[in-house]
Amino acid sequence: MSKATCVDSMEYYTLPASFLIFIPFFLLILKQLIPKSPNLPPGPRPWPLLGNILQIWKSPHISLAQLAKIHGPLISVKLGTQLVVVASSPDSAAEILKTQDRLLSVRSVPKVATYELSVIDKHSIVFSSDLSNHWKFLRAFCRTHLFSPKAVESQTALREKNVSEMIHFLRSRKGETVKISEIMFATVLNTLGNLFFSKDLVCDLDYETNTSGIKLVIRKFVELGAMPNISEFYPLFDALDLQGLRKQTKIYENKLINIWSEIVKEKRQAISRSSSDFLDVMIDSGFSDLQIDILLMELISAGSDTTTSTIEWAMAELLRNKGAMHKLQAELTSKIGENDIITESNITELPYLAACVKETLRLHPPTPFLIPRRAPETCKIMDYTIPKNSRLFVNVWAIGRDSNTWEDALSFRPERFLDSSVDFRGQDFEFIPFGARRRICPGLPFARQEVHLILASLIHHFEWSLPNGEDPMQIDMKEKFGITLQKENSLLVVPI
Repeated sequence: MSKATCVDSMEYYTLPASFLIFIPFFLLILKQLIPKSPNLPPGPRPWPLLGNILQIWKSPHISLAQLAKIHGPLISVKLGTQLVVVASSPDSAAEILKTQDRLLSVRSVPKVATYELSVIDKHSIVFSSDLSNHWKFLRAFCRTHLFSPKAVESQTALREKNVSEMIHFLRSRKGETVKISEIMFATVLNTLGNLFFSKDLVCDLDYETNTSGIKLVIRKFVELGAMPNISEFYPLFDALDLQGLRKQTKIYENKLINIWSEIVKEKRQAISRSSSDFLDVMIDSGFSDLQIDILLMELISAGSDTTTSTIEWAMAELLRNKGAMHKLQAELTSKIGENDIITESNITELPYLAACVKETLRLHPPTPFLIPRRAPETCKIMDYTIPKNSRLFVNVWAIGRDSNTWEDALSFRPERFLDSSVDFRGQDFEFIPFGARRRICPGLPFARQEVHLILASLIHHFEWSLPNGEDPMQIDMKEKFGITLQKENSLLVVPI
């Protein structure tokens, strides 16, 4: 080999080594050119494709609360390709619901929705994606005719009548085992039925036995909305409806609409109407059948399920906590008398009853997560970057059990609310079972009266025991996750 050839070879092999000194400069330039990862809230490392689905699959409210203890009060997780930000403390909830309320009041419409987004935006009070004029009109309309102090007061006789019928039914079943959730569901449905249509939706014989009628339809409709949906995790597959959830939802949606479609038809054709219920008001206000159907589906499904679950949880907690039960019974006897029927005018005289309801809502909020919101644009929460189209959850279940906020957080102690100004009207972010600010549950005033009246009547008119003399401390308190947080195993009790 010639000397020239040897030199050329040396230059060929030594050139890359000398080039190494430029690599740090190239990397620095490349780093500036590539978009930076946003400063996301901390969270567990996601798996490829799956994200964190397997970590939170079965009981998301519990799993996310546990992750918050590790990563902080505001965390981010990946559900498939969807980024989800979860608030699990009063401060992080306030950032979403108060500080950024105007921006983050945008709803995330569930993929099981059978209507086009434009229809939902125009006619839905729950899932309208933004605070449009249509949404503001519906909120104002429902408040005026259903949920204002004047409207709620005008419904008093109706609620008292249905509770009286419930007490009459339970007296006919004294000494027998009853499923309390079924009786509560029927009672609430009849109250709503009379409020909306001037008629009962469940007859006496159906209080417990009707498993194929309206109760099953409503519960299946709500259940489908809470089922894990591949389309939520991977929006690319939305149009395919791989699990058939949208198809099933449409079936139960139609069954639900059929319950009142004939009533609507009759009222539209009537020359004059003797009643003046909510359906009459909607028809007289020019609502189309589509507007009526969507609004009634939301009001009936939400109102019946949440109220029922709250009363069932309250009964379970009171049976397990004899001290609280005895205090409530003593208050009722002292303020009402042993034989008198409870009226809504009595409710304000019963502070321990109110404390029992609040403590139930703290431990068992009607919805474990507030209805998800969506970030319409990139924003900041607690100094973290929240990318556009992220979904936002507020874990009300975790907030109510936060040991940094609540002393002896896992115990049922109504006394904690007796000398406290904390209330569930959306101003105290450590206690927001109905949400807060613009998106607070519009039916709160009605639900408050209904829950207090029913619970007080159950405790005042009956002693309660478990079947076969079972120990109340053995009541199964496992939760069934869904849009509403129900008992996994229904509470069976004996009225005495």
